[in-house]
Amino acid sequence: MKKKILVTGASGFIGSTIIDKALELGYDAWAGIREGSSKKYLQDSDINFINLNYASKDILKEQLNDLSKLNGPFDYIVHCAGITKAINTDDFDNVNYLQTQNFVDALIETNTTPELFVFMSTLGVMGPGDEINYTPISHNQVPNPNTAYGKSKLKAENYIKGISNFPYLFLRPTGVYGPRDKDYLILIKSIKNGFEVGAGYKKQILSFIYVEDLADIIFDSINKNISRREYNISDGDSYTDTEFNDIVKGVLGKRRTIKFKLPLQVVKAAASINEKLSQLLGKATTFNSDKYNIMKQRNWKCDITPLQDELGFKAKYPLQTGVERTIKWYQLEGWL
Repeated sequence: MKKKILVTGASGFIGSTIIDKALELGYDAWAGIREGSSKKYLQDSDINFINLNYASKDILKEQLNDLSKLNGPFDYIVHCAGITKAINTDDFDNVNYLQTQNFVDALIETNTTPELFVFMSTLGVMGPGDEINYTPISHNQVPNPNTAYGKSKLKAENYIKGISNFPYLFLRPTGVYGPRDKDYLILIKSIKNGFEVGAGYKKQILSFIYVEDLADIIFDSINKNISRREYNISDGDSYTDTEFNDIVKGVLGKRRTIKFKLPLQVVKAAASINEKLSQLLGKATTFNSDKYNIMKQRNWKCDITPLQDELGFKAKYPLQTGVERTIKWYQLEGWL
C-alpha cells in the first residue's frame, strides 16, 4: 500500500514541488490548500485535495477524524502552510505559530500523529550571523531572530520541540529559488533590464538552495527515519551578491549593467514608508521592516555539516545549474 503524505501550503512554489516529488516517488499525495487557491501547478489527477481549518482546533479534529475513518491517518506531513508577509505583525504569530500549534495539538488529540511531521521553518530563526569574520551560521548557535516572521517560526519550533516523543523535523532553508518562484524573479528581471541594485556597502555573503534539492532532503529524511532534528539548509556554498549577479548575467548573456548600491538608511526609510502605506491600503507587502532586516544582514552563510553527515547530502543543483534551469523555465513561461 502506498504511503500517504500531506503537504500543506501545496499551492506555493515549494509545496507544489514537494507534491511533484511525492508523486514521482510513488506516494499517495494529498495537497492541503485554501479554498480559492490556485491549482495551476497541481494538475495531476492522482493528487487528492483537502482544505484544513488551522484556525480552529475543534474543526481540525473533526476533519482529521473524518479523514482517518475514510482513508486512514497520514504517514507523513510536510507543513509548508504559513505567511511570509502580513498587514499586521501579529498575523505572523496567529498563522505561523498559533495555527501550527492547533494543527499539532489536533493530530495528537485525534491519535493521528504521523511517522514524521516536517515543519518548514527558515534560516531566519537563527538571526544575524557573524558579520566580522563571516563564520557560518551553525545549528549549535542559540536562535535569535530579528524579524517577526523568524520569531513566529521559532515559537512554533519551540512549541513542537517541547512535546515529548513528537516526531518532528525542522528544516531551516536559506534563500529557496527555482521554477515557479517569484521573489528571485524580481532581481533577475532587474538584471535583464540592465540594473544591479544592492543594499549597503559592506560585503554581503549569500547562500541558496534549489527547490528540488530541498524536496529531496525531505524524502531522504523520511527514508533514513530522521526524527527530532533540525537542519540549516543551503547548497553548501556561499557567494557575494556580485558573484550571484555575475552568474545571472552569464546565463542571460547580459554584458553591461548599471551597478549602484543604496545606503541602508535609505532602504530602511523606504521599507518603513511602504509598510505604513500597505497598512493604510489594507494590503500586505513583502517590502517591509522584516525585508529590511533581511537585506541589511551581511552573512547568510550556513554550516550544513549535520545535513551532510546524517543524510549524505550533496546538492544536485549548484547555483550555476540551478540558475540556468530557473531562467530557462521563466523564459518558457513568458515570465522573463
